[in-house]
Amino acid sequence: MALTSSLANGYQALILDFVGVLTEGVRESLQGWCVEQGLHHRAWGTTLNHHPEGRRLYLELEAGRLTQQEWNESTASLLGVEEHENLMGRAWAAVRPAQDMIELALAARRAGLKTALLSNSFGLDPYDPYRTLGVRELCDVTVLSEVEGVAKPDPEIYRRTLERLGVPGERCVFVDDNPDNLPPAQALGVTTVLADGRPGLASRVGGLLGVPGPAENR
Repeated sequence: MALTSSLANGYQALILDFVGVLTEGVRESLQGWCVEQGLHHRAWGTTLNHHPEGRRLYLELEAGRLTQQEWNESTASLLGVEEHENLMGRAWAAVRPAQDMIELALAARRAGLKTALLSNSFGLDPYDPYRTLGVRELCDVTVLSEVEGVAKPDPEIYRRTLERLGVPGERCVFVDDNPDNLPPAQALGVTTVLADGRPGLASRVGGLLGVPGPAENR
């Protein structure tokens, strides 16, 4: 966990990333789908992150300049998969909600904190990951890159999130699994927590906020 705190107490808002924070089993789902398709188990990540055209397409999807349906068709072709209908949904089929972090978000709201979902999104139709995994209405504020036309780590999307929360950065905690997404938040005074995959994330964040973690709620 990486922390950069301006205040020991007095937090007023919790900002949460989606993938790797409110979800579990993403890598396993994507790799399992690849194997089912007869692909190398890392084909999805390699295509989206390292193939020049695959990377371009995904960045266009995140920024809302490409629909998920368009992305499905183009990326299926790059992967060498014949069936492109609902490609994203089929690859994400085994992803689970992170119940402990969802419980923490609910506990934070009960304690009077504002909450925001800040996500580099990847389309809402035909597969809406937020609704499918039950977090669509979880937070007071939802900021999606495809709607905003700008994605993390662009500082603008963090500024918009703080504006909509109506809370200064110094009174916010932001949780994300990508270390590259933390510095722009820190520059705005936000306390950042890296979701590094270690157990107990909800308890650590809850302790920072002074909100009972899932175990304490039970």
